[in-house]
Amino acid sequence: MIEDLKHKFKNYKPYINGYKNMKRASVLIPIVKKDDTHYILFQVRSKNLKTQPNEISFPGGKIEINECPLDAVIRETCEELGTNVKNVNIISELDLLITPGNMIIHPFVGYINNIDSLNINKDEVDHIFLVPVSYLLEHNPCLYNNKVKIIPNDNFPYDIIPNKKDYKFATSNYRVLFYKYENYVIWGITAKILENFLEFLEI
Repeated sequence: MIEDLKHKFKNYKPYINGYKNMKRASVLIPIVKKDDTHYILFQVRSKNLKTQPNEISFPGGKIEINECPLDAVIRETCEELGTNVKNVNIISELDLLITPGNMIIHPFVGYINNIDSLNINKDEVDHIFLVPVSYLLEHNPCLYNNKVKIIPNDNFPYDIIPNKKDYKFATSNYRVLFYKYENYVIWGITAKILENFLEFLEI
């Protein structure tokens, strides 16, 4: 058995327990340089989308079956911003984000060579805007704390666990951030990914 285990785990790379039952997505934090200033490019989702219309997001989307996170983020960025792979340069993957909504998000940071050549996909993106990196480093987000808790279904089998209906499920804190820039509010998952990236710049 031991030799068999060694063989099975020889090239194994650990991931997220239960990932097969979760949604997976990749997003890109796109850095652009304009007039000697570095900006982060954000997009406002189309008002016609079924999910999160008119919300601010980074380019990205669903990781398809048999597609790796890196390929997904390049594909989605090219589709949404209307560009090609030569214009999208990946620097690094950032920390994974697991949301209460049962989603695994693979964030990347990279840079766009030429934003003047973008041909925005209006079916998915209403418009894009730029925020100076320096502004985001100098202005802390507003922070609100929410509680996440388990609410068992009516048919939950309390009779087979210790303490039965007195069992106390753990609760947790979920931080929600809001970055404000001009008339835009960057919040939710996008803000959490942004915060993670900015922390690297502050080290």
